[in-house]
Amino acid sequence: MPFRISRRLAPRTSRSRDEKDARALDLVRDDASLVLQAKGGLPPESQFQHLSRRLLAFGVETRGILPVRPDDRTDPQFYKVFFLWLSANCNVLSFSAGTLGPIAFGLNFRDTALCILGFNIIGIIIPAYFSTFGPKLGLRQMVQARYTFGFWLTMLPAGLNLATMMGYLVLSCILGGSLLSSASVGFDATTGERRGGISWDVGIIIISLIGLTVRQVLHNPPWLIRLRSYERFAWIPVTIVYLIAVGVNAHRIIPDSGLPAATAPQILSFGSTVVGFVISYCGLSSDFTTYMRSDISAHKVFWYTYFGFMTPIVLVQLLGAAFAASFMANPAWAMGYETKSLSGLLHAILRPAGDHFSRFLLVVLAFSVIANVSPTLYSCSLSLQVFLPFDATLRIPRYLLSTVATAALVPLAILAANYFEVALANFLGLIGYWSAIFGAVVFVEHVVFRQCDFGQYDVDAWDTPSKLPPGVAALASCAVGAGFCVLCMEQVWFTGPIAKTTGDLAVELGFVSAGVVYVPLRYLERKISSR
Repeated sequence: MPFRISRRLAPRTSRSRDEKDARALDLVRDDASLVLQAKGGLPPESQFQHLSRRLLAFGVETRGILPVRPDDRTDPQFYKVFFLWLSANCNVLSFSAGTLGPIAFGLNFRDTALCILGFNIIGIIIPAYFSTFGPKLGLRQMVQARYTFGFWLTMLPAGLNLATMMGYLVLSCILGGSLLSSASVGFDATTGERRGGISWDVGIIIISLIGLTVRQVLHNPPWLIRLRSYERFAWIPVTIVYLIAVGVNAHRIIPDSGLPAATAPQILSFGSTVVGFVISYCGLSSDFTTYMRSDISAHKVFWYTYFGFMTPIVLVQLLGAAFAASFMANPAWAMGYETKSLSGLLHAILRPAGDHFSRFLLVVLAFSVIANVSPTLYSCSLSLQVFLPFDATLRIPRYLLSTVATAALVPLAILAANYFEVALANFLGLIGYWSAIFGAVVFVEHVVFRQCDFGQYDVDAWDTPSKLPPGVAALASCAVGAGFCVLCMEQVWFTGPIAKTTGDLAVELGFVSAGVVYVPLRYLERKISSR
């Protein structure tokens, strides 16, 4: 159904409480309830609808997945996408990903650093490129995927994207909760014994609720203005903590840990983890650029997004790798890691700054994950509406979907907390597989079949299955890519026959095979269906 619906629901007359309500009604024109009104009408405003309208007037966002019209894409400040991804990735989750090289894969610092730099340079390209789709089309990332997978088959990547974001939320909340737990633990000045403290479970609940609150209040059009201001500065306190950690431990950082030179399987396996960390953003990157002006240079959006990912991910992962490669040479760090995993290691690293001050710094690190949790919750609710594209789902405002996601996230994080390192390594590898396959077919569709021309997308057909591709070619190509991934993957619980010799090549071969196979299949699909 075309999204041509009423553009103005209430006039703006004066800067008053009435104007605020009118503006709320104006913004809610893209809400799912309007889709339902266009399809056949809704009864007079219910108490629930009245609550949604009042929440929107207060600042809580309720909009659905409708395309953003060209006249609503008014934000000219494209550079702020750099700060969005800078803050979202300048957190302790990026630090933990860097520690996997020495701790989980047995790499020395030099080999870990080369992997982090090289694989990120390549892996960031697809998410940065997809971010340029937002200003040109006004479509959320999973809605745009319908122009490759079709209306119904897009439910598959939307479901995988939903699972990916829930996984990231779980890992972020585990890290934030464990850091709050470590920060609450004191030490007796005379005996050195630990005293007091909250549990990881309580810390996880606190981080989850704060992340939900930030998401509800800050994500409000146009261009998520409140989120934009928050993300411009959220990276600063975290960076200060990292600088303090380096400053008080400069003489203790000994990256040359004596580990042997890496083998090819080790390099490829860790590289798969590094790529998985960043390429998973290709499922949501355009969600945050849909309110930018459509005449903004795509090159500028690409490069600001690219370096918004590259700068924090590479630097913070390198910092994590340096501390992880050095902790065996520092008994206090090793004891902290054995006691409370990564949060214990960070507490031991920061303790030279003073007991109370180090605990304050841990709290800052714990809250750093909010900058990632909040936008992830935002996109999570979008993917859910694409995963379940029914009127009943569209009727639900996104603030309720985010609340449901948080309710599911808390018990999952509590259950997975005791297996963080294993969960992190396996999770990053697995999400890299499907994200690479998804990115390949969407990229080939845009470059080969639509010739990089956004005018070839009929945006009005975003929710009309008969006007969208059948999606069979995309699904078959994904199946081929998944088959190569199985042959080439290396995980704790399974190693493919090819990976036993070469190491983990699943991301690379999955991407290439899916993209190559998609070309003839899509050509045939277009011949048969004319779509």
